[in-house]
Amino acid sequence: MQSTIKSRLLGALTILATVFTLQTALAAPQTLKMHSGIAQSRPEAAYLDQFAKLIEEKSNGDLKLEVYHSGSLGLKEADLLRTMQRGLIDMAMLYGEYYNRDAPELTAVYAQGAITRAEQHLEVLPTLRSLYENSFSKWGIRSVGGVVAPVFNVGLHCKEPINTLDGLKGKKVRVWSAQLVDTFAKLGISAQVIPQNDMYLALQTGVVDCAYYLSTVAKTVSLQEITKYEAYLHPWAAAPWIFGISERSWSRLSESQQRVLQEAGEEIWGGSRDKSVDPAREAAATAERQALGITVLEPFPQADVERFVAAAQLAWRELAERAGEAGLHNYKVVTQQLSH
Repeated sequence: MQSTIKSRLLGALTILATVFTLQTALAAPQTLKMHSGIAQSRPEAAYLDQFAKLIEEKSNGDLKLEVYHSGSLGLKEADLLRTMQRGLIDMAMLYGEYYNRDAPELTAVYAQGAITRAEQHLEVLPTLRSLYENSFSKWGIRSVGGVVAPVFNVGLHCKEPINTLDGLKGKKVRVWSAQLVDTFAKLGISAQVIPQNDMYLALQTGVVDCAYYLSTVAKTVSLQEITKYEAYLHPWAAAPWIFGISERSWSRLSESQQRVLQEAGEEIWGGSRDKSVDPAREAAATAERQALGITVLEPFPQADVERFVAAAQLAWRELAERAGEAGLHNYKVVTQQLSH
C-alpha cells in the first residue's frame, strides 16, 4: 500500500517537474536562425535585418533572430521545404517559384505579364499570400508576414531604337525565365534565358540584341554602356517573399514570443507593401537613365501590350497545366481576380 502511494507520489512529482521544465523552456529567451538565399546588398535583405531588429525590440530581448544572408548556412533553395519540414532550420525567407520539384503548383501562382497596372499587384496580394501560406502549411511551415518586392517598370533595352513587338522580330531577346521564352515565342520573337551575371557580355558580343529587364535598376548592371535605347513595356511584379517558421520551432516559443514574431512580420509586410508602388521612384529612375545618355522611346503601343499579356497568360496557363490540378487551381484563382 505504502509503495503504491510512494509510486503515485513520485509519478505526480515527475509530471510536475516535466511541466515546470517545459514552462521554463518556453519562458526562456530564444534565438532563432533564419536562412535567406538573397544577397545582403538587395533591398529585401534590408527588410530582413529590420525584421530581426523589430523582434528584439518588441520582445525586450526575450526573442532574437539571427539572419544568414546569401545562403551562408549552405542550404539549397530547392530543398528548403523538406529542410524546414524536418525542423533543420528555424526560419527561412520563402519564394514559391524555387520549389518546382516538391511543390510545382507554387510556380503557377504568379507570372510575368500578369498585370498591366502597378495597382493590380496590390489588389491581388492577399490572394497570392493566401495561396502560398496554404501550400507552405502542408509542409509544417507557419507563415508570419513577409516582404512585398517593389513594382518596377520593365522595358526592352536594345542597341537599336525598338518600341514595337514587330520591331523585335528577327532580333534575339534576353529574358530570365522559361515562361518568358514561351511568351515571346508565341509572338514570333526569339528569346533565351541568360543569367543576369552573363547579360552584359551577351549583349556586348551580339549573343542577344535586346534585354527584357527591370528598367528601374538597369543602371546597377551597367546596361547604359551597351544598350542606348529603352522602351517601357509593362510593370514587373514579383511573387512576395514569405517569412516561414518551422512548426517545430514555433511550438518551442512562448505565447508572447509567438505574438512578437507575428507582429514584427506583419509590420514588415505592411511597410514593404505600402512602398512597393511608387510612381515618383520610377520617374526619377527614368530621368537618371536619360542623364546617363539613354534615349527613352515612346512606350510600346497599348495594342502590343495587350498582345504580350495575352501571350504571357497563355504561357502561364500551360505552365499551370504541367503543374497538375493544384497548379491549374492557383492559376484560375489569380487570373479570375485579375479579370475583375
